[in-house]
Parts: sequence; C-alpha cells; structure tokens
Amino acid sequence: MAATPRPAAKAAGAAIDPLDFYDVRGALTEEERLVQESVARFVDAEVLPLIRKAFEEHRFPRELVPQLAALGLLGSSIHGYDCAGLNGVSYGLICQELERGDSGIRSFVSVQSSLCMYPIYAFGSEEQKRRYLPRMAGGELIGCFGLTEPHGGSDPANMKTHAKKRGGDWVLNGSKMWITNGAIADLAVVWAMSPEGIRGFIVEKDSPGFSAPEIQHKFSLRASVTSALFFDNVVVPEERVLPGVVGLKGPLSCLTQARYGIAWGVIGAAQACLKELLEYSATRTLFGRPLAQNQLIQARLAEMARRITTAQLLALQLGRMKDSGAMQPAHVSLAKWNNCRMALDVARDCRDMLGGAGISGEFAPIRHMLNLESVITYEGTESIHQLTIGRQLTGLNAF
Repeated sequence: MAATPRPAAKAAGAAIDPLDFYDVRGALTEEERLVQESVARFVDAEVLPLIRKAFEEHRFPRELVPQLAALGLLGSSIHGYDCAGLNGVSYGLICQELERGDSGIRSFVSVQSSLCMYPIYAFGSEEQKRRYLPRMAGGELIGCFGLTEPHGGSDPANMKTHAKKRGGDWVLNGSKMWITNGAIADLAVVWAMSPEGIRGFIVEKDSPGFSAPEIQHKFSLRASVTSALFFDNVVVPEERVLPGVVGLKGPLSCLTQARYGIAWGVIGAAQACLKELLEYSATRTLFGRPLAQNQLIQARLAEMARRITTAQLLALQLGRMKDSGAMQPAHVSLAKWNNCRMALDVARDCRDMLGGAGISGEFAPIRHMLNLESVITYEGTESIHQLTIGRQLTGLNAF
C-alpha cells in the first residue's frame, strides 16, 4: 500500500526551515514523522550532552544501548521476533537523527540492525532467529559483522579467512579488520570461504581461539568501537551456520541494507553542521556587521542548503523505492556516493567558516568532519560506487 503523506503543514509565505528547505517532513506519513520526532528528542536529550566528551575520550557510550533498544531502534525494520517492523523510510529517518548526534551512534545501530540482525533474519534458520533476534532487539546481545580483511578492502571475493568441515562442526581460521562493535560484541556474523563458497557463521564471543582486540589511536569515529577479529582454529557447530545463502550475495545484500541507512544518516551530520554555522555566523561580528551579512558567506550557506536538500529528496525517493520493492543495489550506491560526498564537503566548509573556532571540540563540525572521513570510505568507497553506477549504465564491468 502506498504511503499517505500528512496534509501540508505550511501555507504559502510561511517561514522555510533552513534544515528542511523543501519540507520533506511534509511528505512523511504520520508514523514516519512520529518516529523521527521521538529519535530527535532522544538525540537532543541523551546523545548531544555526552557525545563530545565520549569522542574526546575515545569511548563508545554503551550506556545508551538500553535506551536505543527501548525505543525499538535495533532491528527496527524486522517484522516479528520482538522487533518494531517499521518501514524503510522510518529506518532512514532513525539513521538521520542518530547521525545528527554522531556517526558512531548511527554506526552502532546500523551494524546491529543491518549487518547482524538482517542476515540472521534473511538467511538464518528459525531456531537461529528465535535464539538471537529478540535478545539483539532488546540490546542484551551486541553483534558485529566480519567481512573486511586486512589485505582485501574493496575486494571481498579475495577472502583468506576460511572454514573447513570437521565432523559435524566447522573450523575457522583467518582475520578481519576495521570491524565496528568487535570488542564489545557478544557474537560475530563472520563470512568465510568454504569448499562450497562463501558462507556465513555465527561466532559467539567465548569461542576458544576467537579474539577481538580494539583498534586504538583513531582520529575518526572515536565514539565507536573498531576492532580486528582473529580466528585460530575456532570451532563453529553446524547449528550456527547460516543455511539460507552461499556466495557473495549474502554479505553484499547486508551491505546494501547498511549503505541505505548511511545514505540517510549523513544528512543528519550535515544538518548539525549547518545549524551550528547559521547560529555562529548570525552572532559573529566582523567589520561592523554580522558574518552572515557577507555575500561570500551567504553564497556558501546557500550551496550547503542546495546540497542537503538534494540529498534529502534523493534519500526519500530511495526509501519509497525500498518500501515498494523497486530498490536495487545501484540505486543505493548512487545515494551513498552522493550523500556522503555532500556531507563531508558541508562539514569541511563549516569547519573552515568557523575560523579558528572550527578546530575546537566546542563546535560540532570538526567532529563530524573527522567521522565522515571514515563514513565515505567504509561499506564501499566513493570509487567503488562510481564503478557500480558505471557498470549499471554500460553493462560492462570495470572492477
């Protein structure tokens, strides 16, 4: 059934919201709007007061997990198994509001929902779904997604981690790198090469031979846990192998779900930067007038509004396509590429326009800028998404 937008709330001539220039909220259903408002209140009340300190301390604010779960934000698009069963647009809005707080918070929810709960839901057995999904939705179990390897990066088919059958069990050996949530995860959804092809394995944290040391000294996503995963003859029983998929289709379909959330999420980061810059430029006086009264400043602000609005409309249409079943991976690649580039450029420009204050943690753009340097890279670099679009346009594979 097609979504029914709420009636237009703004009359002609009414003030335009600088962060929602085309009134995208007016195109949302009542449920979607309520979801966005509830997450926005949570971000304002719980995330923003602590996120700067957490970023400075290189600490993921794990105390937020029970609240994220209570709001139904973990596995929100899954139906059943104690999950909220929201539509794709609602999930996108959740990501947008969370990343308005910090990319690290959105990354946690994205990994838990799209990269861990989704493959169990899509490819797992009924027993696996019942065993893991309700507890993951409740925040009792935290997951991580083991695909990227130190040497592999954008070439997941060049996978060295392997699984071999031994009796009724599987034995995993290898390593993964740049894994969000790894050191705090209770389970890892790990992709490994088997004699049959790439398979998915659920590895619980107390499995002998499994370790997940945290990566230190990051200057990006500091309020997020990033780890390596090591597998030294890790035994995985057959009942923890995902039975529903063999091959790269499994992990790539998970990445499609996560990239979709990223395409929405980065809009929130850009909005946070623009909001702070608008406030600063209105009160900062140079040469006897507000900074915002300068033509160069207004032109740059207008460019930010144009690019954020374009990204909002692209994300909304992508969400409607997702909910109608028309979305394809190339659609997601275009949105991830466009919106991440937009957000990083906006954050960098806001940082510059703040002058010396732009390098201070007192202002959000430097934090968002540093985070977005990772977001534009992970789950498909800009070049990978360009080549994905090029292949779709030409029918020729340039990878």
